[in-house]
Order: sequence, then C-alpha cells, then structure tokens
Amino acid sequence: MKPSTASAFTDDVLARHDGVAIARLIRDREVSVAEVIAAAIERANQVDPLLGAIVTDCFDAARQRARKPLDGPFAGVPMLIKDLTDVAGMPTKYGTAALENSLPVHRTHPIAQQLLDMGMVCLGKSTMPEFGFTASTEFPDRPPTRNPWNLEHTPGGSSGGSAALVAAGVVPIAHGSDGGGSIRIPASCCGLVGLKPTRGRLLPSQGREPFVGIVTDGVLTRSVRDTAMFMAEAERLSPRRGFMPIGHVLRPLDRSLRIAAVAGDLVDRSVDPVVKREFAATLKLLESLGHRVTPVELPNTEQFAEDFRNFWCLLAWTAMSTSRRLIDSSFDRSRVTGFVKELAGQMPRCLHKLPGAVMRLRKSSQRSGRLYSQYDVLVGPTMGERPPLIGHLAMELPMEVLLQRMRKLACFTPLANATGVPAISLPLGFDIEKNLSIGMMFSANLQQERLLLELALQLEAAQPFRLLG
Repeated sequence: MKPSTASAFTDDVLARHDGVAIARLIRDREVSVAEVIAAAIERANQVDPLLGAIVTDCFDAARQRARKPLDGPFAGVPMLIKDLTDVAGMPTKYGTAALENSLPVHRTHPIAQQLLDMGMVCLGKSTMPEFGFTASTEFPDRPPTRNPWNLEHTPGGSSGGSAALVAAGVVPIAHGSDGGGSIRIPASCCGLVGLKPTRGRLLPSQGREPFVGIVTDGVLTRSVRDTAMFMAEAERLSPRRGFMPIGHVLRPLDRSLRIAAVAGDLVDRSVDPVVKREFAATLKLLESLGHRVTPVELPNTEQFAEDFRNFWCLLAWTAMSTSRRLIDSSFDRSRVTGFVKELAGQMPRCLHKLPGAVMRLRKSSQRSGRLYSQYDVLVGPTMGERPPLIGHLAMELPMEVLLQRMRKLACFTPLANATGVPAISLPLGFDIEKNLSIGMMFSANLQQERLLLELALQLEAAQPFRLLG
C-alpha cells in the first residue's frame, strides 16, 4: 500500500520555490509579501492537522509584519522558530507539558532576531520533544509530529516540527538547533539540507548548557543555496572575531577532495542494510565526481557514547533544576516525563564520571584535528537507521530501552557536537518502498563551512534533491 503523505505544495505563489527564489519574486514585484504570507498560512492550515508541527502560531502578527517594509536577502520569506528560542509575544514551552501554562515572553532572543533582521516573517513556533532530549518529536500527552513523506514515521528530532513544515512545503526555511544531531537527524528523515556550523560560528544558543559549545543553532532548508545565504547573512549581521570568513558560497566545488568514509565495526554493527546500500551509492557518486574515497574506522566509539550519555544526564538535571527560575515560574515538575526525570536522577551516580567525560569530550577535538590533517572531509550516513515508525522512540518507553534505540539511530551525529566541527546532512539516499529520505553526513575541520557548502552544491547539481510530490 502506498504510504500516506502530507504535501502542501500547490500552484500558489509559493509554488515549489526555495527562500532565495521567493525573496527574488518579492523584490521584482511579481508577488507581494502579503500574498506570500497568506499562501504560507493557508498551507499551514491545510497540512498541520496531519503533521502536528506547530505548537503556537502567530498568524495575525505575521499578516501585520507583511504590511510593513522589509529588508534583507530573505525579505518576506515565511519561517518558524523552534520552541526553545524566545520570540516576543509567544510563550516558550521547550516541548514539555511542564511549561504548558508559561506566559508569552517580552523579548526576542538574538538568534530569532537575527532571522527577523534577514527580512523573514515568523509564522509561529515549531514542535520539539521535551527539552530536545530525544530523536523523535513525540509526546506522552498529545499526538506526535509526523513525517510528511510517510505519516506513520517520525520526522526526527529534536527540530522535528521545523523539518516537517519545510519538507511539506509550508515554508522554505525554518530554525533549528543541534546538540547531538537535532538539525541533521530531522534533515535526514525529511529529505532536507541541515548544517550544524562550527562551534561559536553563530550567536550563542538560548539555554543553560553547562558544557558550552555542544549546542548550536542553524536552519533546515530544501536547497543548499538557502543554507548558504543564511550563513552568509548571519556572518554579515554578527561577525565572529577570529573566525575565517565563509562569504556567500555561490559556486560548486571544482577540485578533488580526500574523503574519509566511515567504516569498520560501527558501520557493520549499527547500520541498517538499506542505509548501507544508499551509503555505498553515495561513495560511488563521490568517486564519479573525482574525489578520492578511503575507508576509515572511527576510534573508541564505546567510551565516547558513554561520555555523551553522562553529559546528557547533566543536561536533564540542569533542565529539571533551573526551569522554574530561568524559564517560567509556572514550571510544573510533576508533568515532566518519566524519561527526563529518570535521566536527571542518574546524576548522583554519574557525578564522579563527569570530569573525565567532559575532559575526553573536549579532547575529541584534538583527535578530529589529526583526522582532518589527512583528509578534507569525513562522510557517513547521518543515521544508522531509516526514519523509524512513530512509537519506536516514544518517551514512555523504559529509559534504557529508549537510550539504546537512540544510540543506534544517532550513532554518528554527536561526534561533531563534541569536536565542534561543522557537519551537514544532505538528502542523497532514498527508501522507495517506505517513501523516506536517507541523509548522508559530511564533516570537515573547524571553520570549513565554505568547503562543505561548495561540496553540497556540487552534489546537489550532480543528483538533484527530491521534493515531496
């Protein structure tokens, strides 16, 4: 039976355009901002009852903004903000029922303000799992967010709502954040481009992360050029001292690269056969473009996974301990999921392990530096599995079962968060039977976003990305 989908693509003014194209149509006065925003709201109303990807809308405020003069490379382009970043006039609920009664905030966080300063129009806040702790956007107290390519499957997490809305055609670009794969995993699940920038490249993320630099913000898009434009404009609006400029990447790569391909026990043990097949096809594509591909085994993955788990316990404990004081006084601990409570409860038992874990996570950047002294790019599947069915990563599962399943799915993405290197997921694989995207992840040395974007443009030209029918 053909999978059920949720596509908002029609022949309205948005058509199948990306953000760059929509902004150009507005500048050339072929369409108005008001028409674009009206079409996006209509699309949201059409498919979000199926997707469940918008937690709070601000459609009236978007219509009002559309009547004002807008400036920037994305002037008039609709987008949504992940619901862990403040936007004035809306509550920030972090995906948890414990903050259901939180009040609208009065200030917009600099990350969200930067998107507005690019000329974008915010339609609302997108869904995320509780505090971003799982790789599927599901909730124990309300319906899950669904993948528009196949509604029985997850759009990933934790930026799952943003990914679902971009893939479905509601908006061409949406905000996300990534602390262990939370931009790249949804990009892989939903057939999108998802770049996690170098640690410190963008403005600091909102939150209370104890180990600065694990989490970084970014966007999910359907085209490489939208991601490239976002990075160029973010750099222009908020230049970061000491960083090599990216500039506006317009042209694809025109030289051969030394590419390391993940191999060995981790791939053999953790990667689904269909994902392996699509990964092999990606390696052939790279070789056909003149790149030199060499299999490389990643070292000491067991210790790394244990260290990252201990750090995740610290994040859960921090969320439980500080949300009432730092987010909203209405925070109700009794409504936090059992998974997050249990994860936070592990803190006393793993406290003595944290200094060593943090030290090893920091040192992982030194090991990655040695890898990138020999190779320009590291490539592997974004996820070890195809996008799972809704319920496979449900937060009601026993903690150890859920953690084990997430570790198998997200076996590659956390390394870039620990090392701080940039990494991008591209929709180069596809499962025809399930009608689901399979992303491939490319990482490079610190501050090498330009190289990744040039390679991404080359791959997009060689194998154009699918759009939902």
